[in-house]
Amino acid sequence: MPTAASREQSDILLAFQGKNKRVPVWFMRQAGRYLPQYQSLKGNRPLAELFRDPEAAGAITLQPLEIIGVDAAILFADILTMPSAMGFRIDFINGKGPVIGNPIHHYRDLKNLGKYSGLDYLTRTIQLINLVLPPAIPLIGFAGAPFTVATYLCPRYAHMMYENPAAFHQLMALLTENSIAYLKQQKEAGIKLFQLFDTWAGSLRHKDYETFVLPYVQKIFKSVNLPSVYYLKNCAHLMDLMEKSGAEILSVCETVDIRKVKTKKGIQGNLLNTLLYADDKTLIEETRALLKAAKARHRKYIFNLSHGIMPDVNPMKVKLVVDEVHKFKWK
Repeated sequence: MPTAASREQSDILLAFQGKNKRVPVWFMRQAGRYLPQYQSLKGNRPLAELFRDPEAAGAITLQPLEIIGVDAAILFADILTMPSAMGFRIDFINGKGPVIGNPIHHYRDLKNLGKYSGLDYLTRTIQLINLVLPPAIPLIGFAGAPFTVATYLCPRYAHMMYENPAAFHQLMALLTENSIAYLKQQKEAGIKLFQLFDTWAGSLRHKDYETFVLPYVQKIFKSVNLPSVYYLKNCAHLMDLMEKSGAEILSVCETVDIRKVKTKKGIQGNLLNTLLYADDKTLIEETRALLKAAKARHRKYIFNLSHGIMPDVNPMKVKLVVDEVHKFKWK
C-alpha cells in the first residue's frame, strides 16, 4: 500500500473540513485501461462481466493504490451501472463505449421504466474492497448525474426536453430517485464519500441547466448523507449554479481558472488531463502552478484532473504527478 496506509486519518476526508496537512490526490478513471496490470487482469473478458465480478472489480479498484500511490480508491463501475438495474439492456463495446439495447425513443417508452432494483454484486464488491483498505484510504462511490445518464438512455433527449418538457422532467425525476437508491446502497455497503458525474450537462445554456438539471442534483445531494463532490464538465458558465448544487466540493474542468473562483465550497481539480502527455519538466511545472493557485485561493482542496485519464497515458506520468502533489507544502 502507499505511504498513506500508515496514517490513521484520510487526507481526502480531512480536506472536506479544511484540516488536511497535505494535498490529497486521486484521479477520475484511475482504475482501468491505461494500466498494464488492468489489461493483464481483464484479458479478453467483456467489460460488463468485470463490473459484475466482485473479486475482479475489487482487484481493479485497488490497483492504482499500489501502482501510483493515490489517496483514495474509486469503485470500478460505470455511470450506466445503475440503469442496468431499472430495465435497460446495456453492453460495453471496446472502442464504442456503452450501447443501449432498448433506448428511450419516445415519451411513451417511459412507462416501461422501473425503479432501481438493487445490485447484489455491487454490495459484495464494496465489502471486499473495504476488507483490505487501510483507514487512511477511503473508497469513493459514484453515480452518473440524471441529465448525463439521460443523454445515453435517450438519443433524442434534446427533442424531448424542448418538445415535451413534462415528459423530460418525468424521466429526470425517475433517474433521480433511482440514483439516490443506488448511492444509498453504496453507502450501506461501505463507501465513505461519493462523486456525482455530470459530464454532459455543461453543454446546456445557463437557464436550461437551472430548469432541467439543478433541481435534480440538489435532491440527490440533499438525500445522500455523505461527503459529496459534484463534477461538471464545461462548467465555467455554470459556476454560480454549481454553488447551489448542495455538494460540499465542486470538481471543475479546464474551463475554470481556480485562481478566480469565488466559492465557500471546496474545489477539486483541475489539471488538464492531456498534460499527462507532456514532458516531465512541463508536467511538474503545471502541477506546481496549480497547487500554488489552489493554496492561494482555497482552504478546502483535492487535486484531480479536468476529466479522466486517457487510455494511452503512461502510468509513470500519473505517478509523477502524485509524487509532486505529495511533496507540496500545504500547511
